[in-house]
Amino acid sequence: MMQWHNPTAELFIPDGTAEAEALARTTHLAVAAHHDDLEIMAFDGIMQSFQRPDRWFCGVVVTNGSGSPRTDLYADYDDAAMMQVRRAEQKKAALIGEYGAQIFLDYPSSAVKESGRESVVEDLVAVLEATQPEVVYTHNLADKHATHVAVALRLIAAIRRLPRERRPRRLYGCEVWRDLDWLADDEKVAFDVSSHENLQAALLGVFDSQVSGGKRYDLATLGRRRAHATYYTSHEVDAATGLIFAMDLTRLVEDESLSIAAFVEAHIRRFSESVAHQLAILGG
Repeated sequence: MMQWHNPTAELFIPDGTAEAEALARTTHLAVAAHHDDLEIMAFDGIMQSFQRPDRWFCGVVVTNGSGSPRTDLYADYDDAAMMQVRRAEQKKAALIGEYGAQIFLDYPSSAVKESGRESVVEDLVAVLEATQPEVVYTHNLADKHATHVAVALRLIAAIRRLPRERRPRRLYGCEVWRDLDWLADDEKVAFDVSSHENLQAALLGVFDSQVSGGKRYDLATLGRRRAHATYYTSHEVDAATGLIFAMDLTRLVEDESLSIAAFVEAHIRRFSESVAHQLAILGG
């Protein structure tokens, strides 16, 4: 049995497979801050594993959902009730998307953002050791939501504690609260998510507490994917109807001496330089 620091943490296995087997079959792992972040940022992993007996998606939600905004039907819900609703919605998504496993670490956001909090990193090490995924998705390091960035940092710290031969082959930082269309095209990872639009809509729509509570994440997310597909190239017809952009973070887990801040700043500097260069050659 997996052991977590929080007694309220939970492992949910939609198809009832035994715990060790369910986790060990994981090929694609996503580690997100909040309930519904997985479905926004990591649909590539969900799609890659859907109806595939040789591939399995495992989702991890690090926080407990207590700080969720609430209006309409949920306006009078206290934090405890809201946490229950959000966990139930995430389980519904896991059933719809046929996830191999769904993990709830159940930390308050404040704990995740504490840089010295070892328990979050230790729990993520345990997840990684049990799943040994090939591909991992998380938040991008230029995201504007502090909890998202904190989750990505704790995950990188956890991966760096693994022996090199047991680290994932790829780590991607994906979009939620800041698009990545500003990345240079040769630095973008563009996931083609043109297929299964009905599944995409179902996964996003199941989070009723957020959608009906005043944030149309379902429409905004699908719209962003379609917009990326059209605006990705200016002189070619669309090759896809939906794209998700990601930042390739793999170098950060291959080389633990590499500064995370310097890595991100270099991406931003290259964007700045490309804009300045175009202005210069056009007489700006």
